Amino acid sequence: MEIQENIINKVAQSGLVTLDPATFYPAGERVVYDIKDNLFMGLMLREKDFREFVKEHDWTQYQGKYVAVTCSADAIVPAWAYMLLANRLAPYALEVVFGDAEVLETVLFVKAISKMDPEQYRDQRLVIKGCGDVPVPVSAYVELTKKLTPVAKSLMFGEPCSTVPIYKRKD
Repeated sequence: MEIQENIINKVAQSGLVTLDPATFYPAGERVVYDIKDNLFMGLMLREKDFREFVKEHDWTQYQGKYVAVTCSADAIVPAWAYMLLANRLAPYALEVVFGDAEVLETVLFVKAISKMDPEQYRDQRLVIKGCGDVPVPVSAYVELTKKLTPVAKSLMFGEPCSTVPIYKRKD
């Protein structure tokens, strides 16, 4: 007597659409420029010295990179100093932000997600993938939730085989 078993892939039949936030990750080198190296005695920025540095520094090394500008020292740094750096970096860098590497990633994800057309997910049952090879900031999940809630039939977090419900439209 032969027993035949059919294996049914319930996940494939569920109609769930998986969205991986990592697809919004822009490729490219990230650089953090720490202004602490420009401080006088590690405490404050001297305008004359800083302007000389800005004038002489090779800004082309930031060509095609994503740059975060910060100061990791507890120091007095006027806003104009960051403005000068942004001005010099802008012609070369793909993006310049004020903050650390985490802020840079947040800005990059938010900008990429803002370009997404949510209509492609209208009335879909969506699973926002929760893990992968690319570290995704929590801010990206928040942005995706804000963008997709108005159009999705349901929104879940995790993997299709194990999800956490976030939102379900009341029909």
